[in-house]
Amino acid sequence: MIPIPAAFSGSYAEARTKFLEGAASLGLRIHSHLHPLKGRDGETLAMDVVRDGPADADRLLIVSSACHGVEGYCGSGVQVAALADAEWREKARAQGVAVLYIHALNPYGFSHIRRVTQENVDLNRNFHDFSQALPVNSAYRDVQPLLLPEHWPPGPENLAATAAFIAERGMPAFQAAVSGGQHEFPDGLFFGGTAPTWSNQTVRTVLRQHAAGVKRLGWIDLHTGLGPSGHGERIFAARDDDATLARARAWWGDAVTSMYDGSSTSARLTGLMCFAAYDEFPQAEYTAIAMEYGTQPLPEVMDALRGDHWLHLHPEAPPELARQIKQTMMDAFYTDTDAWKGQIVSQARQAMFQAVDGLSS
Repeated sequence: MIPIPAAFSGSYAEARTKFLEGAASLGLRIHSHLHPLKGRDGETLAMDVVRDGPADADRLLIVSSACHGVEGYCGSGVQVAALADAEWREKARAQGVAVLYIHALNPYGFSHIRRVTQENVDLNRNFHDFSQALPVNSAYRDVQPLLLPEHWPPGPENLAATAAFIAERGMPAFQAAVSGGQHEFPDGLFFGGTAPTWSNQTVRTVLRQHAAGVKRLGWIDLHTGLGPSGHGERIFAARDDDATLARARAWWGDAVTSMYDGSSTSARLTGLMCFAAYDEFPQAEYTAIAMEYGTQPLPEVMDALRGDHWLHLHPEAPPELARQIKQTMMDAFYTDTDAWKGQIVSQARQAMFQAVDGLSS
């Protein structure tokens, strides 16, 4: 096993190199789905996929990173550490579980230090049947004028109006209005899109390629930005089903939270990526969590997202302001300390061991 800090990276290009080299050193086959655009430094972007285990295994664990691009700085570190962890790999092999690593679900956001895709879409709000009417988030209409002021940082008037909204309705209502997902404002926050994104289409392709014969499927999707610093909340990531939730809690403990019963720090969301598993693995028993690691307090994370979207709308911003906004985004979704990285890997490792036990029970 490599030292934990060495598994993490300071850029998408470095993270991709570490992941590919880790897989290649083990003789594992790599499938790279190339992105149509380049990264912020002109580098190639890709959703890279590695399967560790037999192609005909009927039990499969998916470990994925960078659904929300910038959160890949955390998730990639977990994946690189896992590939270098001989005890973990032997555990999965001995119990007949294949592991599918999906590195950089949203490579564009990972590279450009954005949470969204190149389409300005929140990937984890984009999994809808777009032939049907899309959900309406009427509360977002009320906060949209507050979120993206004409100037950044926000002036006193905007700060006062935002504080008044939160004081009147409460922070949970503000969080739900902003983060629940919306389909009316393409330049707004948490936009779910009006069509499947490149990442949506590509991850479905990946799932179909590995769906044949799978009877039991586990999925751990790695996220950051909610909750106490360094704490990995295990958020139920499946349809609202009591039996599936009970199975998730049997695997990962009673501390598994759910947006459906209000126990999670997450608001109730729509268009989640986990719903694709039901389309692409219809024969499989499906059990999944999002590992949500805390970084900074929620108001600071929200402000980082607002600043990033403002910068997207104002490419003419002074270079120093742009640099500050990007650094604020990094700090909101990735804590660059050895202690935090140690917490991240140890909790992910425990969850992966538990998932293998659950899949093989």
